[in-house]
Amino acid sequence: MPDDLPSDLDRLHTLRTWHAMWLERIDRQIAYVRKRQAEEERGRRSRPRPVDWVVELSRATGGPLQVHDGACGMKGKRHRAVSRDEARRLLTTDAVPACPVCQPDTQLRIIGGLTARRNRPGPASNDVPTAEPVDVDGPSRRLLVRPGDHRDRRRPPRRRHAPLAG
Repeated sequence: MPDDLPSDLDRLHTLRTWHAMWLERIDRQIAYVRKRQAEEERGRRSRPRPVDWVVELSRATGGPLQVHDGACGMKGKRHRAVSRDEARRLLTTDAVPACPVCQPDTQLRIIGGLTARRNRPGPASNDVPTAEPVDVDGPSRRLLVRPGDHRDRRRPPRRRHAPLAG
């Protein structure tokens, strides 16, 4: 007989009860892990295929703002999936700009400046006003500020607290 087990019957029953409790606990954990793995596998099989192309939509008009790759992290919250042909049409015919991060125009093999903002309201890309130096705090500090930029207003001076009386 093994020497590492107790010799009296009460302690042997206690050990058997303890190990039966642990076996039951281990069996419950095995069942839980099997169930979770089956659910994950079912979720993987039923998950919809990721979209290849996405168009980001404007909050104001609901019109297209930019075309993105489906996995692009810069696509924003308002977007919809589009087909490859519709993405090409948006980038070429409708002149919707391509995302500068994921560059769908390069992935779709669209060559040249076809993604420029033509036939769209607002200034064309070559009509952007140039920055002119503006005196902000006198001749020692000059900033490059575009007309209408928020930085052309003078920033209020930083408050300094009075020393504590002690």
